[in-house]
Amino acid sequence: MGKPLLYEIWEKPASSCVIGICSAIWFYIQKKNIGYSNVGLSYETAIAGQYWRIITSAFSHISVVHLVFNMSALWSLGVVEQLGHLGLGIEFYLQYTLVLVVLSGVLVLLAYHILIQKFKLEYFRRVTAVGYSCVVFGWMTILAVKQPSSKLNLFGVLSLPISFAPFESLIFTSIIVPQASFIGHLSGIIVGYSIAWGLIHGMSNYWAISMLGWLILMFILSLKRTGAVDLPFIEIEPVTDPSLPAVGFIPSGNGRTLQMNILHGRGAELV
Repeated sequence: MGKPLLYEIWEKPASSCVIGICSAIWFYIQKKNIGYSNVGLSYETAIAGQYWRIITSAFSHISVVHLVFNMSALWSLGVVEQLGHLGLGIEFYLQYTLVLVVLSGVLVLLAYHILIQKFKLEYFRRVTAVGYSCVVFGWMTILAVKQPSSKLNLFGVLSLPISFAPFESLIFTSIIVPQASFIGHLSGIIVGYSIAWGLIHGMSNYWAISMLGWLILMFILSLKRTGAVDLPFIEIEPVTDPSLPAVGFIPSGNGRTLQMNILHGRGAELV
């Protein structure tokens, strides 16, 4: 007999929080009738400066089946939080989840850029990726390296040896779900191996919080610049060099601004 659900939630607090966040976002998207094209990541939206989509695309899902499949895998991979003796644990999980979200999204865009510019495959210009699978595949890969004796359990009925799970799942999902993002899943695997093999290392609470702060700033500024959300407390005005804007954070009524110069930036897949 398995452990009580509340006990498992207590053992996997970070995974449980992510599952709760993704589920809440899915309910909100359904209630507001928001299309995947409004939150997903594509090459066209990225070169238009909508960098916030790197974050929103990761936590959004197209359907309840898409959500349940990703969250079921993530729940099984929550064992990472209990492996502090292997150098993993809750802090490691939180720090490198942030890395996986950002770097896998950037890697997807880089792959699209190469396919479009080098191989002239214009199809990838408009492909929109949504879903948490990049991160799921990343953790699957890290666990496969750190504890190859583990098993990946899906829906409580399907069990895969974790050592083969990343590439088995990559091939399986590509065959069974044609619209699954092969590039997105492969990006998660690449970043996962980079973390597991120590090519990406050195994250601490300080660096994680600093990275989170910069991500929030980028998120807010890109939302404002692209007009996706009206943020009246931020103004972006032209300065001496018309190619650069000044970002003004304006407190109510005192007329003071803090300015920062920043450069101008320029079919759905399940991930």
